[in-house]
Amino acid sequence: MSEYDVIIKGGTVVNAADTQQADIGIKDGRIVALAEKLSGSAARTIDAAGRYVLPGGIDSHCHIQQPSSGGGQNAETWESGTRSAACGGTTTVIAFAAQEKGKGVKHMVADYHEKAKQACIDYSFHIILNDPSDEVMETEIPELIESGHRSLKLFMTYPKNRVDDKQILRIFETARRHQALVCVHAENHDAIMYMTEKLVGNGFGNTKYHAWCKPPLVEREACQRIIMLSELMDLPIQIFHVTCEEAAEEIRRAQARGVKVFAETCPQYFVLTADDLDGDQRQGARVLCSPAPRSVADQQALWNHVRMGTIGNVTSDHAPYNIDAPDGKFWAGDNAPFSQIANGVPGLETRMPITFSEGVAKGRIDLQTFVALTSTNSAKLFGLYPKKGRIGIGADADIVIWDAEKKQTVTQDMLHHDTDYTPYEGMEVTGWPAVTLSRGKVVWNDGEVGCEAGWGQFLARAPYDYIKPSGKFPTPFNPITGKIEAGKTEG
Repeated sequence: MSEYDVIIKGGTVVNAADTQQADIGIKDGRIVALAEKLSGSAARTIDAAGRYVLPGGIDSHCHIQQPSSGGGQNAETWESGTRSAACGGTTTVIAFAAQEKGKGVKHMVADYHEKAKQACIDYSFHIILNDPSDEVMETEIPELIESGHRSLKLFMTYPKNRVDDKQILRIFETARRHQALVCVHAENHDAIMYMTEKLVGNGFGNTKYHAWCKPPLVEREACQRIIMLSELMDLPIQIFHVTCEEAAEEIRRAQARGVKVFAETCPQYFVLTADDLDGDQRQGARVLCSPAPRSVADQQALWNHVRMGTIGNVTSDHAPYNIDAPDGKFWAGDNAPFSQIANGVPGLETRMPITFSEGVAKGRIDLQTFVALTSTNSAKLFGLYPKKGRIGIGADADIVIWDAEKKQTVTQDMLHHDTDYTPYEGMEVTGWPAVTLSRGKVVWNDGEVGCEAGWGQFLARAPYDYIKPSGKFPTPFNPITGKIEAGKTEG
């Protein structure tokens, strides 16, 4: 019997904090040896000479086989979505189990678990809440958090999903009582609805005007407001898909005050702009997502905030709708205004290559920062570290061997998702995954797909210190206990 199941030899191992020349020994799905020169036999040896060996990517914001609240049908299954992720170097996804208004959440989460049994890589869920009733908040959510669903998602916009400030505070209270992180889509709903009504009502329904109905200031205001509410409840939060300098500056100021507010952005906001929405409706629909793409200046600002640490991770916000299907982008008809075109772009497979190409290859960030942005920081933020997000003894053997020199033109034909287009058609990137391993199993190997539906495992998340509240409220009153604690700052 071989000492190891797999040995990866000759590569440069890159973690978020260090880089070293090392061989890696894998046994029973875990990393069991790390040495400059590893001896011993293995059932399989992989030559990584001349390549980087990185922790497998963690995409902590993606929509897979999720019913849409706004119209249209999600284009991916759990098998196709996670296959695509694996081919792009990602070995863990956190997707969404979504509540329907007027209904509970436990049955919905159970249904979503059933769908996810087809996953090719490991996964976990955020629970979307849009109707925080007594039964949901006092019984169902505490039970689900305890069973390992330790992050909640709320929307400050979208008619069928948004929660108002009072509901937000109720969700925050439950999350704080039971040690869960809340993630937020932050945009001002009423301002967006007002601008949409005015634009469409005056004949401005082209996709170009999607960006006009939700300019950066509606994101800025919502970020400021959700941060204030989180400070009121002393609850750590993450703000999803930050797109612009105005929003990032609000977050940076809060972080400087010591507020535990985390932020992510997405590759589409590094490479697309509002100008890409301008054209015929079918072309504009390919890049229509929310928040809307911004300006070149905002792209530069996002990279500045990545380097400063304001923005800690890069996710895909993979939200796939087919262009040429009746239940896809144009579910409301070919002549639908921007307000009735399904929101979202596919991006599970291209997330890491675009981030590497725009970041490392263009000199904006170093390799360690790339690893932090695409893997380690999400592992820490969502309670998966040190099992995920690092190459070290005892960690799961989730590994991507990265060819930093490979130039690849992104086309629909070479991707592995079930969506019928890519918004990045014709884009040349530098850097592409050569080999991806999920718990020691090779799921992608230089063009050969080795994914197996059902291989992925659900990752239940226990309480963890990274998202502990600060213990400080803005007044002596503790709204969680209902007590006045004069002279104390402990929450």
